[in-house]
Amino acid sequence: MTPRPPKPPARDGRVSLWRYARLFRQDILSAQPARLYRAWMAEFRTPFFRSFMCNEPALVDLVLKERADDFPKSDRVREGLAPLLGNSVFVTNGETWKRQRRIIDPAFEGGRLRDVFPAMWAAGEASVARMGALADGSPVEIEAQTSHAAADVIFRTLFSIPIEHELAAQVFGKFREHQRAQPVLNLGAVLPLPKWFPRFHRRETKRTAREIRALITRLTATRMDEIAAGRAPDDLATKIMTTADPQTGERFDTEEMVDQVAIFFLAGHETSASALAWALYLLAMYPDWQEKLAGEAARELGARAEFAAVSRLRVSRDVFREALRLYPPVPMMVREAACPEHFRDREVPKGSQIVLSPWHLHRHERLWDRPDDFDPGRFQTENGKTCLRTAYMPFSAGQRVCTGAGFAMVEGPLLLSMLVRAYRFELVEARPAMPVAHLTVRGRDGIWLKITRRG
Repeated sequence: MTPRPPKPPARDGRVSLWRYARLFRQDILSAQPARLYRAWMAEFRTPFFRSFMCNEPALVDLVLKERADDFPKSDRVREGLAPLLGNSVFVTNGETWKRQRRIIDPAFEGGRLRDVFPAMWAAGEASVARMGALADGSPVEIEAQTSHAAADVIFRTLFSIPIEHELAAQVFGKFREHQRAQPVLNLGAVLPLPKWFPRFHRRETKRTAREIRALITRLTATRMDEIAAGRAPDDLATKIMTTADPQTGERFDTEEMVDQVAIFFLAGHETSASALAWALYLLAMYPDWQEKLAGEAARELGARAEFAAVSRLRVSRDVFREALRLYPPVPMMVREAACPEHFRDREVPKGSQIVLSPWHLHRHERLWDRPDDFDPGRFQTENGKTCLRTAYMPFSAGQRVCTGAGFAMVEGPLLLSMLVRAYRFELVEARPAMPVAHLTVRGRDGIWLKITRRG
């Protein structure tokens, strides 16, 4: 029997609030009941707030697209991330958020992707070269490798420096420390605390966030000096820092730019690393698909960076899409009802938390054919095409769709193709992967693979 991709077990029955909080702290996914894979909507009550998970596509569209301003991002999302992200576009709302997006979005428009493609290609070549030292058939923890590759893409496209650059290497190292120190659940995310009340972030969380922001400040200040001197490279950082808000004429100052770089690194590096690692694991589980992808990469990728080749990587794109479906890097998103609502015959009070779960939506038994199976070919079927439009949101949707979604869908298939063209990836039977979600969906004990060179 063909094995299914790993999926965490759902919890059994009802649990107390404190038991749920403990489970949630360990893993967001296995803390949830199995019924959410079939439910259109579910309610969760605590003494402090009410929460509603919405899986029905019409409700998801209402919250994210039709009336997005009535469902701002919940302030509870900010609580655990505030030491690192400050007032970044990821956590702001209203006019502040709209102003930030007006400045950021032009850097990620279609034409700009072509401009940064050579930097992506160079990062891919560097990743292939680094992996050569590991391609002896011994077990390798692949998340560490994809994390390195994704960070390299960020630094090359944002600041025109490779990960080996002294400051880039320091940011990468400190960020890994921060991930280990950052809990998924902060006191302010559970209790309705006043703004003046301390959040009791861990000492290590605050220290690593402070050190990361100091390093990013050095990068940003140096770039501002280069812009002023007329010798700044034409990369994403320069584009963002020289773009004025068309309504106010304002640009980001250094502190605001540090906030944005922090979320570019968190979102662009962490999510890409997760998706690429799971894609490689799935290809190791299903070698037939791995060989299809390797054949396509050998045919379509040349020796030099060619942006037009990306559109020809159809197998790689569908494999990456399927990895994002089964293991969406951000498994849940939280919005807040700004006014009383009425969803599916239920009253939704003002202030309720509206949970949208790509994890459950992407595996919903009433929407997808064989939702727990790995099948990149599904996107060529009627069911797959329909669900791609109505039940697929690895990058969110609507006005708050990830500004780097197009960037990620070039980066992911490209790196995947470059790696699989050069190497064969196999499972380590003694170390099966199991997804666990904290900030993103990663392997509980890592994702281990054996790597060998292709002939």
